[in-house]
Amino acid sequence: MHFEIPKLPLRGFKDFAKHYLMIVLSILTALGLEAWIEHAHHARAAELASHQIEAELRANLDGAYHSYQGNQQRLVSLQQLDDTIAKDIRDGKTDAAINQRIQALKDQFKLSLDWPIFANQAWDVAVANQSATWMDRAALNEYSAAYSKQHDAASWMSQNSSLFLDAPRMATLRTRIDLGREVDPIEFLSVLRQMIITSSETQFHLQQVESQLKQVRPHASGRNKS
Repeated sequence: MHFEIPKLPLRGFKDFAKHYLMIVLSILTALGLEAWIEHAHHARAAELASHQIEAELRANLDGAYHSYQGNQQRLVSLQQLDDTIAKDIRDGKTDAAINQRIQALKDQFKLSLDWPIFANQAWDVAVANQSATWMDRAALNEYSAAYSKQHDAASWMSQNSSLFLDAPRMATLRTRIDLGREVDPIEFLSVLRQMIITSSETQFHLQQVESQLKQVRPHASGRNKS
């Protein structure tokens, strides 16, 4: 900042006070204008980041919804197969008869899970350029909770989703069935229920993510109101 000090002779304390006050007011005005410009810039950056985050979360919500719907159809099919085979076993049907049933319904004996890709680029950018610090506190809490839930669900899917599943055993059964060989009905039902548990757990985590994302409300402004 540059100030031109009047080059008029000072005539006592009164003139000095006037000039001093002018300088002080000029400095305060300049600082206030600079602060207002900076605040407006931060508010605009936060608002833009907020809109980008909300768009990203809406896309993630759509992905979670469609994955859940597709998985649910396949889960219902597995549960129906379980009911059918379990009933045959309880009714005392022979292994041969149950194997005929398994062969007739073998297309239902498959585990196919759909898991969406949860994007987080908009959130990472907002954190990196610090525009997140200028957002409305309520909005920031909603965004943070949504991305945290996505991260937890994705971690479960990558690390623990197969916890209840004996994959080699399932593959062996699948191979025997495809080749028309007889399988033990109890073993078949045991593996089938592993598949159902895995699918159900996947659906549970997708539901949790979907529920959290639905709590994110549209925010007209990204300005920090705290």
